[in-house]
Amino acid sequence: MNRFVKIGKAAQILGVSIQTLRRWESTGSLLPVKKTPGGTRYYDINNLFLIKNIDSDLTIAYARVSSHDQKKDLERQAETLASYCSAHGWQYEIIQDLGSGMNYYKKGLKRLLDMILERKIKRLVIAHKDRLLRFGSEVIFALCQARQIEVVIVNKGEESSFEEELAKDVLEIITVFSARLYGARSHKNKKLVEAARVLIGDDGIHT
Repeated sequence: MNRFVKIGKAAQILGVSIQTLRRWESTGSLLPVKKTPGGTRYYDINNLFLIKNIDSDLTIAYARVSSHDQKKDLERQAETLASYCSAHGWQYEIIQDLGSGMNYYKKGLKRLLDMILERKIKRLVIAHKDRLLRFGSEVIFALCQARQIEVVIVNKGEESSFEEELAKDVLEIITVFSARLYGARSHKNKKLVEAARVLIGDDGIHT
């Protein structure tokens, strides 16, 4: 049991109050590894020292759009994030990505994941939840929680461009699977992709 310490010792190691640790527990920011029926909390001392040794106060603001014709939107998104971080007095850096929300290999996203895994940042700020990925953002949020990295979502409502980007992502899925099924140069593939383009249209999915 030497590896684990009670809440008082944990607070002392981190240089915070017991009330702060209880607040972090209620928000899920830092959870005890064990809690007895009587309410005694135990914390992993190795994890506590790992948290304490984080010397980076860096905030990463991540901005993304799906295509080159949205570069103006990317600039506005970056400006909004910069203003938000500045207003809070955070030391920040902006990572900008250009690529589909279905693409898990974007250069900026890979760099962000490396920084999260290596605990090089204090918080992550995004304009909308799906700026990270169309599907799978929760995995990144879970990684942040495990690394004690705060996640801030500036706008929690649905984006005005949601349908347009979703349509592009759907078209990308159809294109990839059709190419694998029929071959990229086959007539069936070209016919299916063209039909999908007509159905989706330039301004979203038509019903």
